[in-house]
Amino acid sequence: MPTARNASTAHDPENTDPDPTIPPPHTDDPDLTPRTDRPAAPFAGRRIRAALVGTGGIARGSHLPALARLAEEGETEVVAAVDIDADSVERLCSDNGIPHPYTDLDRMLEEQRPDLVSICTPPVLHREQTVAALQAGAWVWCEKPPVPTLADFDAVEAAEIPDGGPFAAIVFQHRFGSGPRHVARLLAEGALGRPLVAHCQTTWYRDAAYYAVPWRGRWRTEGGGPAMGHGIHQMDLLLDLLGPWSEVRAMAGRLVHDVETEDVSTALVRFSDGALATVVNSVLSPDEVSRIRIDCERATVELTHLYGHSNGDWRITPAPEVPEEEAAAWRDFGADVPSSHLEQLRELVAAMRAGVRPRSSGADGRTSLELITALYKSAFTGTTVRAGEIRPGDPYYTALHGGAPGWAPGTSRTTEATQTTGTDKKSGVTAATEVSAAVPGEEASA
Repeated sequence: MPTARNASTAHDPENTDPDPTIPPPHTDDPDLTPRTDRPAAPFAGRRIRAALVGTGGIARGSHLPALARLAEEGETEVVAAVDIDADSVERLCSDNGIPHPYTDLDRMLEEQRPDLVSICTPPVLHREQTVAALQAGAWVWCEKPPVPTLADFDAVEAAEIPDGGPFAAIVFQHRFGSGPRHVARLLAEGALGRPLVAHCQTTWYRDAAYYAVPWRGRWRTEGGGPAMGHGIHQMDLLLDLLGPWSEVRAMAGRLVHDVETEDVSTALVRFSDGALATVVNSVLSPDEVSRIRIDCERATVELTHLYGHSNGDWRITPAPEVPEEEAAAWRDFGADVPSSHLEQLRELVAAMRAGVRPRSSGADGRTSLELITALYKSAFTGTTVRAGEIRPGDPYYTALHGGAPGWAPGTSRTTEATQTTGTDKKSGVTAATEVSAAVPGEEASA
């Protein structure tokens, strides 16, 4: 049977036992020992050699175009692609001038020695494939959700080389572009005053056909419900703008879909500076929208979009006493650079050339996963969860369902009322293609 390293979609859907082990960054196995033979400036004067893992919708529609654009600018070249479906990977390579198709990840890493590996597979495969690439000396750009658990994320981080990389970055492209850059600067400078109240909303619609894909709606293979697979982008952007959170209180429900995970959740989040936020994640909402609103002492900042944003999707409303000239300066976002995989990849490539940790990696990439984990723990235990509380030994560290009755696979479900309150209780060729077909234009994970 193909292994996860070989970019397979194969898995045992009944095996829901989490793996609590975290491999050390160095091992005695020569196949797993990180490369140490890279020069101090490994990419100087040449293109960065990239490889795609998974050839489904997100690879074809987002990763490959971003890599191709930077190839036009002399920054990158795609040297290989991997997928367990030989026909798919050969077709992708033939159509896009990629010289080396593979059905085995380890073989590709050994023979091609890429500088950057772009992982476009279902979440259950992310940990093993990311660690394999890091230990082969490649930097990683991995689709969200990053990995199914905090234990998995810490295993990935343990495989990085802190002094100059390689590092593994998560695709959080909503952070990148002129809009978030401008608003982050205004907030950091204190121009808008202290943030007080925020709202983070990802209310989308997914029907039964969406969940007919076997790996969706399962803790082990998708990682979680809309909080993990859909709302993670807006929560990540909110955290990027407002900084660290301190505590969360949440509820979750399984109101429509016959799945293991939730299909709706709500949360109250307190930030370290005292600001309060509401968070709503849903796949039950026919009128779909992604929205962030931050009320500061001197202005309200709003972002309203669906799967990506540009300058026109942001609005700044000043308080009555703010001079019009100052408000006009706030509203000047400069040249319009929409959020995109391309903008994040540009920054990642710059970090590679500088030998520095990129944004959305390490602690910076872990923050949204920690909040989501805390959201689930709060919803399923009926308690307030504080930042830093979920550590090794906590059941939610190794499984987002935490073994909670009615939520953990194999446990009997609670009643509708208690589900609502929560108090008691990629290779991705096939899967990714179905994502693209079921939800046209969505940038969801492969």
